[in-house]
Amino acid sequence: MELKHGYVLIAGIVFSVIVALLHIFLKKRKKSYKDGTKIYNMAFVKDHAYLKRRKKLQKLLSVFVVLSLFAGVIAASVLVARPYKSKVKKANIHSRDIILCMDVSTTVDSMNESLVDELIDTVNSLKGERFGIIIFNTSPVLLCPLTDDYEFVVEQLENIKTALKVRIDFDTHGIWDDDYFYWSEYISGGTLVGNEQRGSSIIGDGLASTVYHFSDKDKKRTRIVIFTTDNDVYGTEIFDLPEAAELCRENNIIVYGIGTKEMFKKDKKEMQESVELTGGKFYLEEEKETFTEIVNDIQSQSSSLVQGKTYVVDTEFPGAAFIAALCSVMVLFMSLRLLRR
Repeated sequence: MELKHGYVLIAGIVFSVIVALLHIFLKKRKKSYKDGTKIYNMAFVKDHAYLKRRKKLQKLLSVFVVLSLFAGVIAASVLVARPYKSKVKKANIHSRDIILCMDVSTTVDSMNESLVDELIDTVNSLKGERFGIIIFNTSPVLLCPLTDDYEFVVEQLENIKTALKVRIDFDTHGIWDDDYFYWSEYISGGTLVGNEQRGSSIIGDGLASTVYHFSDKDKKRTRIVIFTTDNDVYGTEIFDLPEAAELCRENNIIVYGIGTKEMFKKDKKEMQESVELTGGKFYLEEEKETFTEIVNDIQSQSSSLVQGKTYVVDTEFPGAAFIAALCSVMVLFMSLRLLRR
């Protein structure tokens, strides 16, 4: 244990020693008789039992008074000196970069809506991780760059959830309102560029685009892609899915793939082999609880820590000195009260 102001305690001890020496010196000085009336037969009074008891009590209480005063001075000095312990700590932070790569073709809407619900809660619990969102159909669109601004990420996820619900209601029940065109443009705007020439659901290009949105400067951070699609290609790809998965593997990107319940057997097999090539896992949509398991699995298997800034924490311990000061005051008070009786 150390003292922040050690000189105060030294000063308190020196002061106590000086006072003690002064007290002893003054006590030894004999006072000569100068004035007043002498009491006759004093020897008889001194031998009285009551007076002897009172003299002993007075001496004892005087000692308590002196000791309590010294103890109070030392305790007060310790309090002002501020005893403490220093502890060096390193701030370890989670170092994941997570990109949600979402196929926004209408056949994946139901699965995406369920997943987004879980991801909103997940993002709210992140500490130090960065999260980004890419949506794709014919062309990929960066909806949210990698960021630790979780409020902004959640806002985008909420927007995706609203847009998906509006589109599902329209496709299923023909329900639409004045906001339909806004949300339809939000979820598909930019993702259909080149649709007439290249077609739609360009799966491999969607996954490959994620590689270019991870920073080369942060290679120590774990890189994860949450990839949702039915892997049903209706167009001409620059990268097919296995090639995109190989590109991810070369850049140390782990892909967790989530496929729809209705996906074809060959598409399921290709997607499973591709994501497992990166060291990730493949999941098949079933019930809503499945998405909770998927998110928990990703969190538990892909968490890494990096050492942040080193800082020193000072913890002060005034308790003992404070109690000692209180006790000395109580002893002093009680001793003075008894002396006056």
